[in-house]
Amino acid sequence: MSAAPIQLIRHCRGAWRLRRAPGQLQQLQRLLDAHSFWASGRSQRELSRMLTGSQAVISAWQGSRLVGFGRATSDGVFRAVLWDVVVAGEHQGRGLGRRIVEALLQAPALQGVERTYLMTTNSAGFYEQLGFTAVDSQQLMLRRSSSTNVKH
Repeated sequence: MSAAPIQLIRHCRGAWRLRRAPGQLQQLQRLLDAHSFWASGRSQRELSRMLTGSQAVISAWQGSRLVGFGRATSDGVFRAVLWDVVVAGEHQGRGLGRRIVEALLQAPALQGVERTYLMTTNSAGFYEQLGFTAVDSQQLMLRRSSSTNVKH
């Protein structure tokens, strides 16, 4: 018996269904906890707020199981940023990450933006294959909020 095909879902702004359908937010939490060091430990409440503020959200499902995710924010004109592109380990290296990134880049909120950014720790080669380049003329700056217990 072959595995079910993987279906990409392009969510409306704020990803209402992903936030409200029973068990889906919990699946997102488990996917991030298991397959991303930067997004592990996020509460379901935080994830819901994150989705609400995202202009583009893509989820990948194999049957009823969440196996991939990505999101983007954008001003719709000048800048967009890809965030939290995650693929379950057993599906990595099969083109699913590429499909998620391409779907994000084709989302209406990102169409026509001047520049699309992302940050990566160890996947630069993957993103270079998709047309992203390292930027030496800019420096990543970070300001941590004193009101949260963010570990990232």
